[in-house]
Amino acid sequence: MLRRVETAIEEHRLLRRGERVVVGVSGGPDSLTLLDLLHRLTPRWGFRLHVAHLDHGLRPESAAEADFVRGVAAERGLPCTVERAALPASARRGVAVEETARRHRYAFLARLALRLGATAIAVGHNADDQAETVLMHLLRGSGLAGLRGMLPARPLREYRLLLSDVELPEALRLVRPLLFVERAAIEQYCRERDLRPRRDPSNADTTLFRNRLRHEVIPFLERVQPRLRERLVNLAEVLRADYALLEARIDAAWAELLVAGGGEVLHFDLRRWREQPLAVRRAVIRRAVYRLRPALRDVDFVHVEAAERVAQRGRTGAEATLPGGVLLRVGYERLSFGSRSALEAPPPERPWLEAGSRVPLSAEGRTPLPGGWAVELRRLPSVDPARVRRDASPLRVCVDADALGDAPCLRTRRRGDRFHPHGMPRPMRLSDFFINIKLPRPWRDRQPLLVGRDGTIVWVVGHRLAASALVREESRAVVEVRLFRRVER
Repeated sequence: MLRRVETAIEEHRLLRRGERVVVGVSGGPDSLTLLDLLHRLTPRWGFRLHVAHLDHGLRPESAAEADFVRGVAAERGLPCTVERAALPASARRGVAVEETARRHRYAFLARLALRLGATAIAVGHNADDQAETVLMHLLRGSGLAGLRGMLPARPLREYRLLLSDVELPEALRLVRPLLFVERAAIEQYCRERDLRPRRDPSNADTTLFRNRLRHEVIPFLERVQPRLRERLVNLAEVLRADYALLEARIDAAWAELLVAGGGEVLHFDLRRWREQPLAVRRAVIRRAVYRLRPALRDVDFVHVEAAERVAQRGRTGAEATLPGGVLLRVGYERLSFGSRSALEAPPPERPWLEAGSRVPLSAEGRTPLPGGWAVELRRLPSVDPARVRRDASPLRVCVDADALGDAPCLRTRRRGDRFHPHGMPRPMRLSDFFINIKLPRPWRDRQPLLVGRDGTIVWVVGHRLAASALVREESRAVVEVRLFRRVER
């Protein structure tokens, strides 16, 4: 056993010599075996071990188990930290109790590791746990990432079970030195080493999905394939290597396709996305959902396939619903992921008005706008049409003063609005112009319009001037219109 675990540590680069390691110890066979083995390896590896135990307080015997772990650590001369979890009332009533307890356990281990300056957290998952995990993910419809099962080592910050309030460095890793050791071998080791582990009676509760697999489904399937557990573990190993190759391809595609992202929304280049192989398209969908909802356990096949079909074939405005309240939406040039409210929120780098609003403007001077913006109108002393066109920007234009008139305003669209964009031979419906410039539908009611003499739209802010507002050689006067963020004092 000692040789097997040391070989796993070396082959998978789980731990480094002299490393400070937090060892999660529940008091059961797996964690006791893990602690005993790492302690025996310490003279050769120089590990600095710290025992960690979280008492969830869910069972009457939990306090005694915490005392047992303290005693095990004291026998080996190891420091030990024991904490009692404050689980929410919903968990105590049995609502997602296993999930809630697991999240608190990993958050506890992470905080302790940060406090101690440890760079590794070792837990006692074994080969039988791996087989159960692979089968569980298979039944849930997971993709390759899920069918890899648990990884021998991974940065803890990538672990989806963590509570969101734990900020973790890249260097902190979760390692599983027993991942290739069968449960039967662990039980035998405990007997040989006289470890006398504590038993959690909830492990026999077949109302829990994993326990039902362990005690009912896997024994049944082993009648057909006696080496089922071994085959599932081998499958995880094969797919782990295959997925590493695919992941490199996904990383490259992600960098190529992502055009904007951060916070609650991700936008991808739609044309290029549709050119990707099917495996990459599926993987990008899964990764996008996990980026937006890190705590999700699984995104199943049905959701991914439905979203992929919409993204690949859907017309502008088509949508697909994904887990966690994530919406996929097909745009004119983008494929977007986010909650409905986030997708429909216009970008903050532009000013927007509330639908149906109207803001009168001073003929010269500044006017505050909603959202911390302002608009300034300023008459220019001279006119140089070539320079005016050259210096224009999305939020700064010069317009013919006669077209602007004496009572300009900013407003949003109204039914029947028409607009004559410069460069076009005749006026058109404003709604058609919005379609032509591919302005997303949810933003159209909030798009600012600069309106001048006789209610004529002279500028669709950020997009196009009206033909009548262009500065020409014959223009008698010019007004510069500039929108900018106000500086709060």
